[in-house]
Amino acid sequence: MYDVTLQNGVSMPVLGLGVYKTRTMEEMQHAVDSAVDAGYRSFDTAQMYQNEELLGAALAHASISRNDMFITSKIDLPNMSRDGVAISFGESLKKLQTVYLDLLLVHWPGQQPLRLQEVWAAIEDLYDQKKVRAIGVCNCTEKHLDWIRETCRILPMVNQIERQPLLNQKVLFSYCRRLGIQTEAWSPLLRGNFNIPEIVSLTAKYHKTAAQIILRWDIQSGYVVIPKSVHRERIFENAGIFDFMLAEEDMALIDSLDTGYTTGWDLDTFEY
Repeated sequence: MYDVTLQNGVSMPVLGLGVYKTRTMEEMQHAVDSAVDAGYRSFDTAQMYQNEELLGAALAHASISRNDMFITSKIDLPNMSRDGVAISFGESLKKLQTVYLDLLLVHWPGQQPLRLQEVWAAIEDLYDQKKVRAIGVCNCTEKHLDWIRETCRILPMVNQIERQPLLNQKVLFSYCRRLGIQTEAWSPLLRGNFNIPEIVSLTAKYHKTAAQIILRWDIQSGYVVIPKSVHRERIFENAGIFDFMLAEEDMALIDSLDTGYTTGWDLDTFEY
């Protein structure tokens, strides 16, 4: 495994464990222990997932030190205000049993520029106070990033977006790259529905699974990935993407599958 370097010099693992929908302590501990054994050091949660406390407890029992972990969480929708950020962030630290986060993200930007700018200013304050090592956003289009740029002191360092073979995000990726914003893919495996014939056809060529080929496509494209699983064999499988390279024609083949299909919401209209 390897890291990418964010615009402020912080190193971020290119592969992380997503814990969305992990609901029990037994599941979380099993997933975290399996991930650590497989070489993962990055763990991605959110206030919205309602499992920060479980992840914190599991990491407290992990066989690696806090300095070797990269922990991400995200500000939930009801906490999208200056005071809401400060209060909920403090609660997140307690639940995660840590005194700082490696990455704090805005979970959903919404369609209110002033609110997003206010929340970003609160996150900048946390960064200034060295309570977070890096800051960023999720689900931001060019429009949302432009709103932030109008008033920000610090550019987002990460934009975590849905990116999978049917949703390529080439234009947004290029926009982020020009600004020095690292893109990170959530739901890279289409929530498990990735039996796409063109990708399955590559499995024999590379002696890799369809999931491994998709994740390799992501990191080879320049993304960080956070596949979700609680199954030890899948967690190890998802880590098996660093011993091969996809040929240019196969990267282009997967690029060509883009249909604009999303498993989430329309980011230009979604409000809460």
